[in-house]
Amino acid sequence: MSESHPKKIRAPMNRTLDLTPEDRLRLRPRLIRDIPIELTALPIGTIHGDSIALASHLPCHTVDLLILDPPYNLNKDFNGYRFSKRTVADYTRWLDRAIVAFKPLLKSTASVYICGEWLTSASIFEVASSHFIVRNRITWEREKGRGAKANWKNASEDIWFCTVSNTYTFNADAVKLRRRVIAPYRQQDGTPKDWQITQQGKFRETYPSNLWTDITVPFWSMPENTNHPTQKSEKLIAKLILASTKVGDMVFDPFQGSGTSSVVAKKLNRAYLGIDLNEEYCLLAERRLELAEVDTTIQGLAEGVFWERNTSVGRSS
Repeated sequence: MSESHPKKIRAPMNRTLDLTPEDRLRLRPRLIRDIPIELTALPIGTIHGDSIALASHLPCHTVDLLILDPPYNLNKDFNGYRFSKRTVADYTRWLDRAIVAFKPLLKSTASVYICGEWLTSASIFEVASSHFIVRNRITWEREKGRGAKANWKNASEDIWFCTVSNTYTFNADAVKLRRRVIAPYRQQDGTPKDWQITQQGKFRETYPSNLWTDITVPFWSMPENTNHPTQKSEKLIAKLILASTKVGDMVFDPFQGSGTSSVVAKKLNRAYLGIDLNEEYCLLAERRLELAEVDTTIQGLAEGVFWERNTSVGRSS
């Protein structure tokens, strides 16, 4: 007779999103499983399936923004679906196969963001530069993670910014960062020079750089948090979408995980399509999309600007 184990009780402040059996039953019919042969436009929603295999069934030249967050070249278990570390050459070939599959879906004006870390970035640059115009590499501080005694702790990840052509969208004003002023200079009349006083202190709005230190990785007390092992934050994805799309544009994430790209696209009034192999993650995405109908807030984004990490936002005087 097997021993029964009581369900672990979470701390009162733990807001990690879980699915109930009722959620799964209600949301399962929303998943797209069969793709019509003669599609002329991308569907809005979540496809449960293999994105690389399905790409040839999707209509060409329909995507404005491709957010590519593939499995990194690490051993990782995605709720029963394992990705095994391989040689750099083998990973480069795998990534090239993925991009070759998705490239026909892109408009000539499309932008592409490819996520990775220090090891996969070698493959990303090689593959991306053979298909797109590589414009920049964003490095963002990932403050979570264990220490390392025989190496430097990995505390950052990369996002490679690419475009299909020299005609593309980039809205720098939409992704300004409100930072604390270290040296608050004043003009001769005593008024602030390029900064403002808020209830949280003295802040200056700056244009975005390719070094992001204001990202909080989702954790247990955040309502956007799920049990997906490599979930990106809504704030991070919002920067990509606001910078590189207009309202109504199509955002496509073929390795969507728990659906952050689709959720943020919906909150920002963009069209969206996400694909994932794992049904549980697809259902999580649909649950988050459901919640986004009543809560359109994005942590760290208020008053049309992004705020530094650990700042109470949206209450300027």
